[in-house]
Amino acid sequence: MKKPAAKPKTARRRVADRQVAEFQRRDLGSDIPATSRVLRRARPTSIVLEPDLVDRLRALGAKRGLGYQTMLKVIVREHLDEY
Repeated sequence: MKKPAAKPKTARRRVADRQVAEFQRRDLGSDIPATSRVLRRARPTSIVLEPDLVDRLRALGAKRGLGYQTMLKVIVREHLDEY
């Protein structure tokens, strides 16, 4: 049985080029400079979370179009002053 032929690299490159072009075409808003300042100061950390908590964060994040780690950051930022 023959292996399926691999896609030529040029086809993959065209897809990547279209993705880059689409990203560059979109208006990302004026909040990008503020975001980049936060990212430069951000420090990677490690935290151990129970699987059910990660599942809940994923579900909440999906409603907002965010990943679970970003959702966790949003929650921490919004509620940190309560403690």
